[in-house]
Order: sequence, then structure tokens, then C-alpha cells
Amino acid sequence: MESMKTYPSIFNDVIGPVMRGPSSSHCAAALRIGRICRDLMNNNIEDVYIEFDPNGSLATTHSGQGSDMGLFGGLLGWNADDERLKDYEMYIKKAGIKIKIDIHPIDAKHPNTYKITLKNKLETHQVIGLSTGGGMIEIIEIDQSPVSFMGDFNLTLIIGDSALDFLESITKMGYGEVSIHSGSSYFILVRSNEKEQRQLLEQIKALEMPLTIRTIDPVLPIKSRKNLSVPFITVAQLMEYNKDKNLNLWELALEYESQRGNIPKEEVLDKMGSIVDIMENSINLGLKGTHYKDRILGSQSLNFKKNKEEKKLIPGDVLNNAIMFTSSMMEVKSSMGVIVAAPTAGSCGALPGTIIGTAVTLGFSREQMVQAILAAGLIGVFITAHATFSAEVGGCMGECGSASGMAAAGVVVLKDGSLSQSLAAASMALQSSLGLICDTVADRVEAPCLNRNVMAASTAISCANMALSDYDQVIPLDEVIETMKRVGDAIPHTLRCTGLGGLAITRTAKKIEAALHNNRSVSYKSC
Repeated sequence: MESMKTYPSIFNDVIGPVMRGPSSSHCAAALRIGRICRDLMNNNIEDVYIEFDPNGSLATTHSGQGSDMGLFGGLLGWNADDERLKDYEMYIKKAGIKIKIDIHPIDAKHPNTYKITLKNKLETHQVIGLSTGGGMIEIIEIDQSPVSFMGDFNLTLIIGDSALDFLESITKMGYGEVSIHSGSSYFILVRSNEKEQRQLLEQIKALEMPLTIRTIDPVLPIKSRKNLSVPFITVAQLMEYNKDKNLNLWELALEYESQRGNIPKEEVLDKMGSIVDIMENSINLGLKGTHYKDRILGSQSLNFKKNKEEKKLIPGDVLNNAIMFTSSMMEVKSSMGVIVAAPTAGSCGALPGTIIGTAVTLGFSREQMVQAILAAGLIGVFITAHATFSAEVGGCMGECGSASGMAAAGVVVLKDGSLSQSLAAASMALQSSLGLICDTVADRVEAPCLNRNVMAASTAISCANMALSDYDQVIPLDEVIETMKRVGDAIPHTLRCTGLGGLAITRTAKKIEAALHNNRSVSYKSC
């Protein structure tokens, strides 16, 4: 099935989801795949068989980075920020769902491939889904038939051999895009919006067809539609679009997301305002101290705050507040608190830490913070459209590197810099992160992730100041993003979030891993 033409959304792909857990590509994406599986089974699941390829990332990280937690939560019908997620094993047992996980060759082409077989007394279905980065997904197969959808449409499956008898009638109804699928089962898939789906179901019911119907709800906040278009999808196109408009980066982001989502500009600003409120709340909670047993690092931001107040640190209030806020957000994530994956959970500290830290220090308004993070979101659109946020595909360059480039552009917007300065700041920050590997210690997204989030924030502030001083970016942003893709493809598998290389295989890391596995307190300083 060929997918409809679609484009990234700031709220779907870049600034979000609102979630709990260590990793958006593991937790939130897995949860979304689980929700789709639940809908396919009509909320009746008894047995689940999950297969991971040994050459992928999930073989080594599915437990420690929260794929199991997210997937099981989705099978139970939860949202990504549900407070029950940390107790997912207890709840899945209460639900009576039996789960088996096997790691063996499944010919997976993507490192984050989920092959899931679902059963109850009446039916069996198989789903193959991918986590594509930042909580985004693609379902590529149902019942051994190729499909392609990302959770941004209302889907109706008409299942059974007799469905073919009604194909012409369903197609003539005109309530969405119709495709035919034949694998281990026969089904017709209709992709539509909510109104079209409702009309389709009413018409099918009126015809009294002897068919099995399944509806799959969208899992993304911003829906797609037929003939979707955007004003630009590269920086070169953005500059051409803006030639006679003289808009700032945040205003161009507003234009983009309003057209992409077919929503009023006021709604875009309101949505981003809600996101900023969540970010600020998470930072404030983190600075009160966080507690969670299954983690490596404690509440270090508290000591940073104390030393800052006692003037024991090297001066620099903007940078020090950015470090403190970035650390606080990462600590909330590691303690299963609510965060915004921006652009991912593993890099959730750098963007809000930088923007909110700078804004609080310099006295900028909430409205200006919203504009800055909206502008940062547009840089993220270009990255996810032409490179990746996924550490499993492009290393930490895709996560903390992207966050740094986004934050740099946002800081320039806070300081009322020009469009060209915003783009130059993003370019210079991304250039500084090329080749950054992902080698999480003990499968917990804490070390060296915290350091790299702080590095991303520090680089963002530096590059923003360079751009505001009209430093020459040399390589334009479009070409840097193209280079990110090439460099990511060249990073060895062992250094792309598999736990098989880098700091993850040091002696100390292995001792930490063993201690966590045995449910002991981690004494990493003495390792």
C-alpha cells in the first residue's frame, strides 16, 4: 500500500509527545504501536508474542529503555503520560495478558522493528511496526500484507474473504482512500478523517454486510488529510517563500504548522503555550528533588542550584541557569515524571533548559518563550524531514545534536535576531555535533545523556551569540542536515543505541549494569 504524501508536524514529530519514560523512540513509540494493536484486536487480547531481531537496537534495549513498558501500556489502552506506566508489569498481569518475547532473526531492515502476534479465542493478527524516532511510528505490515501508516488517520479495516463482495460498494461510498490487502487474512483498509469514518460505518451498517469491522484511532495529535501541502520543506524553499514577506523564524513556523495541520494560527500558539507550561512545571518539580530507585544519577541539579546561589560557580547566569534547568528536566525524565520529548525524551533537557533558562534569566515573557520554541520546532521539521531524530539510526547527533541546533535558533529569536541569524545559529550548532554517538550506560538514558544535553545547551548559547555577531556559518543549514544523514548512516551499529560500544562497555558501566539488574543501589563512584 502506497502511503499518502505527508509532511512532519511540529507537534507530532518535533515538540512532543508529552510522556513518561526514558526514551521516546522506545516508550512513547512502543505505546503508540500497542494502542494500534489493541484497536485491531477490538480491545480483546489474551496472548502476545513479540519478536526482536538480534541485529537491531531493541534486542539489547527493550527492557532497560522502556520498550516493554510502553508497548504493554499501549496494549492496556493507556496514554504516554499515564502515571501507571512505572507499574506496567503488575497491570499487564492483572489484565491476564500472557506475553512472550523472543530475540531471533526476523529479517528486520530497521533497528527499531516490532513484530507482534496477537491472539484471543476468536482471532489472530500480526503487526509489524517501526519506531522511527522521537515517538513517531510507522506500521508496515498487518497479517503479512504490506501497509504504510503513521497513526495520523482514522482507519477502518473490513476483514474477511467476503469483504471482496462489497469492495465496489465501499469504494463508491467515497469515504476515504480504499486499498485491498491479502496476506494471512483478507482485508480492505479505508483511510479517512473522523467524519468520513463515521459516515462509512453508518453506510456499512445500513447495508447489513456480514463483515468483521475494526476501527483504528489516530495516535498523533495533529491529523493528516488528502492533498496535504506545506508552504516549504527545506530552508531554500523557506527563503524563497519569505522573499516578499520578511517574516521572522517563529512567524514562518506558525505559517507552516497552521497549513500542515489545517488549524488556525491561534490554536497553534495555544498548543505551544500548553507545551511550554508543561516544560516549566517539569523543571520546577525537578528542582524540588526527584526520587526513583531504578536510576544511575540522583538529583544533582539541587546541588548545582545551591552552589549557584552561594556563588561557588564560574559566573554566567544564562549558561548556569540553562545547565540547571537542563539537568532538572533530565532528572524528572529519569524518575518517570512527565516531560515533553523535544525532540526526543533522551534529549528532552537541552531545548527547554536553554530557552526557558535564557528567558527566565533575561526577563523574557511567556509569549516570547512560546515563539522561540515554535521557531525551534521548525528547525526540527527540516531535520526530521531530511535526516533523523533516532539515535538508533543516526546516533546522539540525531537527538542532542538536533536539540542543540533547534535551541540555538530559538535563542536568536528570543534576542530578536534576524531570520538569517537564526538559521546560521542552527547550522553552526549542528555542525558541532556531527558524528556524536549514542552509548547509554546500563540502558538507562542518563549517562552520558545528561552531559550531552548540557553540552547541547552550552553549544546552543555559544552558537546563538556567534550568529548574533554575524559569524559566518560557512555551510548552509540544508547542506548540514544532508550531511547529518550521511554521517549517521556511517556510524557503526555498536555506537547507535545498542549498548554494544563506547562508554556502555567500560568496566564501570558493566558494574553499574549488574547492580541495576540485581536491584541493588548503584554505587557508581566506587566502581
